[in-house]
Amino acid sequence: MKKKPNIVIINPDQMRADTLAHLGNEASITPNLDALAKEGVSFSNAFCQNPVCTPSRCSFMTGWYPHVRGHRSMEYMLHDDEPNLLRNLKNSGYHVWLNQRNDLFPAQYPEKYAKYCDTYFRLPESPDSLPRDNWRGEKGESNYYSFFRGKVPPHKNLDRIWTEGAVEFIQEYDEEKPFCIFLPLMLPHPVYKVSDPFYSNVNRDKIQKRILPPDGFTGKPKIEKELNKLFNMDSWTEEQYKELRAVYLGMCNEVDFFTGMVIDALKAKGIYDNTVIFVFSDHGDYTGDYGLVEKAQNCFEDCLTNVPFIVKLPKEMGRRKGISDELVELIDFYATVEEIADLETTHQHFGKSLVPYLQKNEEELRDAVFSEGGFRVGESYCSETGGPNGLTEENLYYPRLSLQLSNEFTYNGKAVMCRTKEYKYIKRLYEEDEFYDLRNDPEEVSNVINDENYKDEILVLKERLLTHYLDTCDVVPLNKDKRMDSDFIELLYKK
Repeated sequence: MKKKPNIVIINPDQMRADTLAHLGNEASITPNLDALAKEGVSFSNAFCQNPVCTPSRCSFMTGWYPHVRGHRSMEYMLHDDEPNLLRNLKNSGYHVWLNQRNDLFPAQYPEKYAKYCDTYFRLPESPDSLPRDNWRGEKGESNYYSFFRGKVPPHKNLDRIWTEGAVEFIQEYDEEKPFCIFLPLMLPHPVYKVSDPFYSNVNRDKIQKRILPPDGFTGKPKIEKELNKLFNMDSWTEEQYKELRAVYLGMCNEVDFFTGMVIDALKAKGIYDNTVIFVFSDHGDYTGDYGLVEKAQNCFEDCLTNVPFIVKLPKEMGRRKGISDELVELIDFYATVEEIADLETTHQHFGKSLVPYLQKNEEELRDAVFSEGGFRVGESYCSETGGPNGLTEENLYYPRLSLQLSNEFTYNGKAVMCRTKEYKYIKRLYEEDEFYDLRNDPEEVSNVINDENYKDEILVLKERLLTHYLDTCDVVPLNKDKRMDSDFIELLYKK
């Protein structure tokens, strides 16, 4: 029987799709990812199902939308009674390698990690430490909540240690069964900081202009206006924002470097051609767009939801190459691995395998993509607590977390996005909805939800959203239960 292909999953954190040079960003330096896209397919219209870490990861590891099991909180992970791809791969004969970058499994049950992986790579050494807070401005200054640190001394960070661990695993692997490496990274998650050579590699003259918010944040959810106020960055010049964006691209350049390390190891081992490689991020980052940094729990601009998604199949399987503008979702990752690895179907899920498209047996994928987030009034337990010491104004995440914990809970009200190539509709539970004509307003600054000229298009997407919820609102377990005990059946049918 032919050996199943190896699987490598490189999962940067908070990386926007427009950070890839082959997708048109002239300031980006991503040669390894660009080369990988030429050998596989890079989906320019790939979208995450939630704009923050844990819910997105729970979604793409199950093939479920967040609403199927309530994965809308940063502190509700995947539990034993829920499906997950890594466990399914392990149970089907894969050697699964996983590092300590979690945001997926409950950390209070470390003894259960053995169910999900064969190798749990713990840090063999401490990363080089950097002074933590001496770079922040004084409280009330414009750099206090900006997440911007800039150039830092060369150091060995967590991602370098994890990548070296994955490379060593590849170099020494001698088992007959295939392996799966899940390599989630910290980069380019803020704080925005990077060292040379990555810092100096980025040409500041080529940095894309940031998107400015509409006056008074008209038409936008109120959390964006309040975050802008709390970040206190309106005094920043465009040169300062340009430098922040350059540092972020330097961090993405470092992600590309680590990707190259893994690819080189696969090639040196002679197994590159029989390895499936996925590179995708869990969600994006504002990076100065709309006067904001980092992310928000219930906002869905493309800078937050449009993510890199590159797939390279084994040499004999791949047919389609280069850039595709087909709409895809991160939940399609689960379905694609399920087909490639020939996994037993353990649960109903909603992903669409990309294999037929990648093999040119299919020409179209999705007509719309969806993302969702936020909380209902009364779900205060969904709010992040600010860490072991609780939430204080010194916490770097204070602006976002303070709004989650405020009495005006609708700052983080539930919302859902339905996006096609032409339009984006956002239904909000407690605020005015949003509708954007992406053909004429790709920056999403003009909310035309009340424009009569778009009445028909709005109704179409509302209907599409209703169909989506009806189709995906629940799952029925595959295993049937017995309705009656055997003694009762025997008495019932006794002659």
